[in-house]
Amino acid sequence: MAGRFTPRPAVTRTTVRGGEVAVPAPRPGTATTAGARERTYVPPGPLDLGLVLGPLRRGPGDPMFRTTPDGSVWRATRTPAGPGTLRVTAKGTAVHGEAWGPGADWLLEQLPAMLGDLDDPDLFEPRHRLVAASHRRRPGLRLTRTGLVLESLIPSILEQKVTTDEAYRAWRLLVRKYGEPAPGPCSDRMHVMPDARTWAMIPSWEWHRAGVDDKRAATILRAVRVARRMEEAAAMEPEAAMARLELIPGIGPWTSAETVQRSNGAPDAITVGDLHLPRIVGYALAGDRDADDAAMLELLAPYAGQRHRAARFILLGGRTPPRRRPKMPRWDIGGL
Repeated sequence: MAGRFTPRPAVTRTTVRGGEVAVPAPRPGTATTAGARERTYVPPGPLDLGLVLGPLRRGPGDPMFRTTPDGSVWRATRTPAGPGTLRVTAKGTAVHGEAWGPGADWLLEQLPAMLGDLDDPDLFEPRHRLVAASHRRRPGLRLTRTGLVLESLIPSILEQKVTTDEAYRAWRLLVRKYGEPAPGPCSDRMHVMPDARTWAMIPSWEWHRAGVDDKRAATILRAVRVARRMEEAAAMEPEAAMARLELIPGIGPWTSAETVQRSNGAPDAITVGDLHLPRIVGYALAGDRDADDAAMLELLAPYAGQRHRAARFILLGGRTPPRRRPKMPRWDIGGL
């Protein structure tokens, strides 16, 4: 695990396995954007930024996530210290982070965990040929751990029982309208999601304009009213964290798993109740295009403790059943 990060304005902190060393900060106006805090992290092995951070993106127009042609990943987020923007760039065997805003130091301290430093991929042992091939081709897959619950819980609630396009649209509209511009150089293109109080103040007609039905809106409102208790789950073991989230009416195993996969880096939090995943797993591992949750869990039993990671490799393997069912219909709840 990387050592604790103590930011100083005059230096870049370079983390190595076992300690940190200070190196001179770049001159203003060179590679660093003015006002940024910085950190360089050296991961313990191969690291693919797209695979690690990709699950945090909620659609191509996510106001809190973007990528740039140079391979950088940008995140705007609400940390315990306030809003912050993080830019992450892979440079050889190292990863360079720049952060802006009140949450900058918190984001840089959490950078190793976000990039999978607390994950242990060596515990995973492929049991199927397809999984082994996918595992071999993707050595840079590690499981992110953001340490933030609401930023994964709220969009997961929005994704309940609707198409991903509908959920992504709702997230995009609500964050842009009720969030705030991200600190730093992307303030005109990125937004930080609303705080708990702002979520609670969104009027009913705005939920409907975003395509969110009363049931999902009510679940989000119940969650943000106990936001502190929800965020505490990030420090719990995944099973306990899921149990904490499921105390909220409207949050079930699907939503809690989708959340702790990201907030807690949970390698065994397999998503049950999904419309597509059981069929994909069943078809990839057994040629069963009609597998249900029970069949999926039976097939994944050899991966106990690592079932979410196994599912990631299965999805990356690209072997999906032929489509035989119509897509889930779009529901018009507001006449829009």
